Amino acid sequence: MGNLKRNLWIAVDIIWSILMVAQIVLAFFFSKDWATAVRPIGWGFIFLSAIFGMLPIFTFRMKGRIEKRKSYMHTTKIVTSGIYAVIRHPQYMAGVLINIGLILISQHWLIIIIGVVSMVLIYLDALRADQNLILKFGKEYSDYAEKVPRLNFIAGIIRLIKRRTKD
Repeated sequence: MGNLKRNLWIAVDIIWSILMVAQIVLAFFFSKDWATAVRPIGWGFIFLSAIFGMLPIFTFRMKGRIEKRKSYMHTTKIVTSGIYAVIRHPQYMAGVLINIGLILISQHWLIIIIGVVSMVLIYLDALRADQNLILKFGKEYSDYAEKVPRLNFIAGIIRLIKRRTKD
């Protein structure tokens, strides 16, 4: 059963990756002229996604106690500072933001459907990541998860401000 579950999650990863690429390509073919008023907002989401996508690489490398020659994803300790003080899964959030941005840029029904399906799969993948991190780090990660939201960076900023003003 373990291999079946692992293969299912690999399939989920592949599917949402394909959907995201399809959405990126199709968004530029199916862009509506009348959508120009919200296009800058969509590009803002794309820009924000780049920040959420890149910050974890630097944060993990600096604070994750990664063994030499290992990927930045192979941390040996929980990182709870920097972007990880605001949101637990910033790179998944980057994927969600890209989807929202492309929906706003194109405003085409096909892009909306692909984006919604992709965002659901990304969310399910973030749930799986939490389960794996609880297995890897135990109560320490569970305690961290109670303080920092999975994907809601607005709530994360508010919680961070409350934590800092409480101290």
